[in-house]
Amino acid sequence: MLKSFQQVGRDLFLAGLNNSHSGNLSLRRADRIVITGKGAMLGRLEEKDLIETALTGPDSNTSLASTEIIVHKAIYQHTSGLAIVHAHPVYAISLSLLLEEIIPIDAEGAYLLDKIPVLEAKVSIGSPEVEEKLPALLKNHKIALVRGHGSFAIGDTLEEAYHWTSCLESICRIIYLTRTLEKHL
Repeated sequence: MLKSFQQVGRDLFLAGLNNSHSGNLSLRRADRIVITGKGAMLGRLEEKDLIETALTGPDSNTSLASTEIIVHKAIYQHTSGLAIVHAHPVYAISLSLLLEEIIPIDAEGAYLLDKIPVLEAKVSIGSPEVEEKLPALLKNHKIALVRGHGSFAIGDTLEEAYHWTSCLESICRIIYLTRTLEKHL
């Protein structure tokens, strides 16, 4: 399991989808979850950075887990996701500040993700509001954005959730570049 966390964490960092200490990853294991800890460097994960905690209710490890722990728990309780990747993709976050949803304009993006909803929240990081509203979006979508904060993707594996995250950022770069080029042509 550590190897999977390390590979996806490193890929997220190298792709520029997180800065040195941002984002988090988790896997569901029956009534438990394994999640990256507070302040973990996803690009350099070690065994000590993985925190196992109860899916429902607090336990002694909850305080060591990422500040997004309540959001991860809610997603697992209300969706079929077995893995979650939370990232801070720059182009996607930028577009989330301007759009209510991201609609791919490229063929590959449209094939993989028909649209990506954007959730508006007064407090966007690890808040009860995101905990309450985000799972409903992820019941019908592989990935969603929290306005101005970042993306949450679900999958059967961390690699699959990473795939949706990298697809989202590619879609958003294409939208940005197309809009920029239109102004100069």
